[in-house]
Amino acid sequence: MAQPRYTRIDNNRRPSSSYCSTVTIVVFVALCLVGIWMMTSSSLGPDQSVDTVSLDNKDGMKNQMPPPAEEEGNGQKKTEDASGKTPNDESSSKEEEDQEEKTKKESTSSGGGNDSDEKKDLKDNPDEEHTDSNEKQIKPETEDNESGEDGENQKTFEADESEKKSSDNDKETKTGNEGDETKTNVEQESQPKNETSGGAQLELLNETIAQNGSFSTQATESKNEKEAQKSSGDQIDFQWKVCNTTAGPDYIPCLDNVQAIRSLKSTKHYEHRERHCPDSPPTCLVPLPEGYKRPIEWPKSREKIWYTNIPHTKLAEYKGHQNWVKVTGEYLTFPGGGTQFKHGALHYIDFIQESVSDIAWGKRSRVVLDVGCGVASFGGFLFDRDVITMSLAPKDEHEAQVQFALERGIPAISAVMGTTRLPFPGRVFDIVHCARCRVPWHIEGGKLLLELNRVLRPGGFFVWSATPVYQKKTEDVEIWKAMSELTKKMCWELISINKDKINGVGVATYKKPTSNECYTSRSEQAPPICADSDDPNASWKVPLQACMHTAPEDKTQRGSQWPEQWPARLDKPPYWLSSSQTGVYGKAAPEDFSADYEHWKRVVTKSYLKGLGINWGTVRNVMDMKAVYGGFAAALREMKVWVMNVVPIDSPDTLAIIYERGLFGIYHDWCESFSTYPRSYDLLHADHLFSKLKQRCNLTAVVAEVDRVLRPEGKLIVRDDAETIQEVEAMVKAMKWEVRMTYSKEKEGLLSVQKSIWRPKDVETLTYAIAT
Repeated sequence: MAQPRYTRIDNNRRPSSSYCSTVTIVVFVALCLVGIWMMTSSSLGPDQSVDTVSLDNKDGMKNQMPPPAEEEGNGQKKTEDASGKTPNDESSSKEEEDQEEKTKKESTSSGGGNDSDEKKDLKDNPDEEHTDSNEKQIKPETEDNESGEDGENQKTFEADESEKKSSDNDKETKTGNEGDETKTNVEQESQPKNETSGGAQLELLNETIAQNGSFSTQATESKNEKEAQKSSGDQIDFQWKVCNTTAGPDYIPCLDNVQAIRSLKSTKHYEHRERHCPDSPPTCLVPLPEGYKRPIEWPKSREKIWYTNIPHTKLAEYKGHQNWVKVTGEYLTFPGGGTQFKHGALHYIDFIQESVSDIAWGKRSRVVLDVGCGVASFGGFLFDRDVITMSLAPKDEHEAQVQFALERGIPAISAVMGTTRLPFPGRVFDIVHCARCRVPWHIEGGKLLLELNRVLRPGGFFVWSATPVYQKKTEDVEIWKAMSELTKKMCWELISINKDKINGVGVATYKKPTSNECYTSRSEQAPPICADSDDPNASWKVPLQACMHTAPEDKTQRGSQWPEQWPARLDKPPYWLSSSQTGVYGKAAPEDFSADYEHWKRVVTKSYLKGLGINWGTVRNVMDMKAVYGGFAAALREMKVWVMNVVPIDSPDTLAIIYERGLFGIYHDWCESFSTYPRSYDLLHADHLFSKLKQRCNLTAVVAEVDRVLRPEGKLIVRDDAETIQEVEAMVKAMKWEVRMTYSKEKEGLLSVQKSIWRPKDVETLTYAIAT
């Protein structure tokens, strides 16, 4: 009966007389062993067999434990294969085969319910006992164990056995835990084997004496996690509430402080449209408008948005005839017109350049300020000319005009030219535009026009297309005369007045001087020159001054030269950054600038665009909450996005550098609310901002502001120290945000989360924001 097996083995070996003798001896010994076994096996019941011990796993399947290893005379243990057999002992394979058959028959005759399981175990190991001793491969004991914890343990076990059999010497002494396990097996074998539970005990003993290896214990992991949560404040139960205000879903905390506005002594200078932040910033969440939908993606959003997202129709009723906005079914549509360009913004934009060729959209002129922007169609279509526009308008009776702009995917902020400076550095905008913006430039010594002079770059243009330019009504004539006198005193040169026949409007273009020659030669020093102590870059809550800043004369000063044409200005350090200056990161300023840019290009390319699971096709409005040199925004240049670069007021003042490279931004204090509508941005980016803010601000209020500004399904990327990352993560989890990725290394962390549409049920009434 054994002859076929040895015949197969013989085919793989070279014939020799000594070999045949060896085979004969082995056959004789094997037959003797079989006979002895047949004489003694009848005294053992099925439960006393130690060749296989079945353990039920959680799936109801049975895993076969290998038999204990046998000791050779020289003290070395024979190497076992996956089924517990020694490859060099082919005779033992026959014994095991007979024993398995006998065990199967006895189990069947006793009516046991495990018959199908035993058959499956055999089926999963077909002909394993016929494995050639020269083929050092291991077959799995069961294929069904690939699922579940027991399956994982089985695969680990098989991998360990495979490593053992890959040794050149199959009879090397086992060491470490394997030796301990074998010792336990031998001791167990010497005990009476009267029940299958002994095999289970054997398994437990093996696990008890095993070392941890690379695996931690659940107790250690749980203890560490509880300590980490305790230290990070993650155990705080954030009970978010929804804000109850008169503004409802459109609530802007610093512009809707009804209590503060009521207490104003005067509104003559639009004080009621300026920022009046509450003493304690809100920590509640702004509600969503009923029926809110995911915003339409750019560029389709430039033409239409969902009515349910901004359900306001007054502007459509008031300005619909001027092609501002119309209600079209479930959409609000934007034909691309405006008060001064009813027949489309692109024609109007091209007309301006035809009037003044030096404007050169997208080359010389890259960064524009549009005052009184309406729904920002002018800025929206300047994207087609590779120009970015900072559009601003107040939150006034022109209901939701800035909100319309942002929903369309066009940059805009809620601001007014009132009593304080605009939150921009001096001498940064290439062009300032006003199309019938209803700003009284000429009153009070030209204080408001002088503010535009502060932010306009020397050699930059002021484009004005209001009715005084082309109409002959009494009021218009008087305004034109006053403006002509004022601009002459300011040394602005009127270089063009042209009338657009299609739109029926006139456009006047002025140019700011690049030297101080005109200022010093004026017969009357009015408006006056600002004092030397007056910093033109200081603008956060600084009162307006009716004075002019002189042009820089030193060729190494910012503003003495026009920046390089776009896009060359994006990559190169500004000419006025000196190597003698120390940059934000400690290097020489030009080197610091370049290193920052290279850093963000790597981060954006290798991580943000591919590694965070963000669908950038849904991203349009982006805010860098703590910009330095604008490197993050610059790295996104090829994407169809625009980036609002925010330089916090307590960070190094690098905003002018951002403008110099053809980008834009704003100053802000993140302990207060940002001047934008809720649900304005698709992605917020905060690089080591929150850890600094929590030293002086209410971090919960800051996170609530992030929720207000970010659209549902919008993304937040935070880079900060690990402790702050945990705090922010705990807060956003309490708002049901989805954690897309969190990572920490050497006390630094990265968090990427996506805002949910969830709103709390509990309500918090903000009495200062309730109109009665």
